[in-house]
Amino acid sequence: MGSYTELLKTSGVARIIAAQLTARFPSGMLSLAFLLHVEQQTGSYGAAGLVLAATSIGQAIAGPLTSRLMGRLGMRPVLTATLVVCASSVIAIGVLPLTVPLYMAVGLLCGLATPPVQPAVRTIYPKMVNSRQLTPLFSLDASAQEIIWVVGPVVTTFVSTQIGTVWGILLAAVMMIGGTTWFIASPELGRVRIPRSKRRFGTVLARPAVLLATVVGFLLIGACAAVEAGVVAAFGHDGAEAGIVLAIFSIGSLAGGLTLGHVPISPWSTARRMLIVFVGVSLAAFAMEFWWLAVTLFIAGIGIAPALAVLFSIVSVSVKFSDTAEAYGWVGTGQLIGAALGSAAAGFLIDGYEAVGAFWAASVLAFLGVVVPALARRWHPDLRGRDASPIPDTEPVPVTPS
Repeated sequence: MGSYTELLKTSGVARIIAAQLTARFPSGMLSLAFLLHVEQQTGSYGAAGLVLAATSIGQAIAGPLTSRLMGRLGMRPVLTATLVVCASSVIAIGVLPLTVPLYMAVGLLCGLATPPVQPAVRTIYPKMVNSRQLTPLFSLDASAQEIIWVVGPVVTTFVSTQIGTVWGILLAAVMMIGGTTWFIASPELGRVRIPRSKRRFGTVLARPAVLLATVVGFLLIGACAAVEAGVVAAFGHDGAEAGIVLAIFSIGSLAGGLTLGHVPISPWSTARRMLIVFVGVSLAAFAMEFWWLAVTLFIAGIGIAPALAVLFSIVSVSVKFSDTAEAYGWVGTGQLIGAALGSAAAGFLIDGYEAVGAFWAASVLAFLGVVVPALARRWHPDLRGRDASPIPDTEPVPVTPS
């Protein structure tokens, strides 16, 4: 834990982590808030699902596009413009009496304008700490983001059911505005400028490590989404069991990230950490009982944040600084598509085989998440004793006082 204490004492690190977590907190709120609100307004979960799908499609498209724009226009202008559009769209869904097609259109706009906070902060990190601290910082960040997925749904459910669905959406909008404004105002954004990339859009995917991180992220988050659907199907919406089990799943990830974050990254690291996830979700499929799922999913969770930390690190070390934001945008898009397809596959299997079907889907995705990096280990960077910072651009990167 000493390495994390040292990190948090580094100038600006604690502030930027807190700001970006607050800005991204609505990610753990909006899907559930939209689901509850649109279902209440239309009387159809199917309609609510269409709105969520439109929002996810917008986010998947926007990820690499808005991230690349930060190199052309600057981080603060892009973050500010997307914040205005996205927050306005969120508020519109909450307060306007819309038809389902209009809900979908506004949801798509909301997704397209999602502020690219995650690519921005991943780009800033290498300029804030030395190379020795970078991998632990990625691990700390991946662990801390579990707070979003533990607390966000709980807060949304409480506000939406006890006060009203409109207020659940408006609370998410307030968090988005406040957190993103705090992040935009952070001095670190003024000290670092992303150089304009000289390569064509999408070329960064030709980097084997970026493609590997995108594919493994797709499989990992797809498995997690299937697990979430399976847990809800096993316990239903009425009791507290589903929320408690999913919280334990996230706590396992938090514990794993803090415990394994300092372990050096080798070509086998991604496969080994994904193996932990596979073992946990595979064992979970044997019994849909509360304590069994709590224990097995805690085990599975131990591999999640460490695996994400490895993916962030191998992307960082494999691309030029001017391409880092776009690269992380592609990785985020892979994860979003994984979440959508993982949920869809789980839904079909739940209909046919009840809750256990979702865990079958999660097990297959997690198994592929072991196989892919194992087969691709020759393209997996070996960071043992190596600087994890991005490849420098040929021209100097301006660093100006805030």
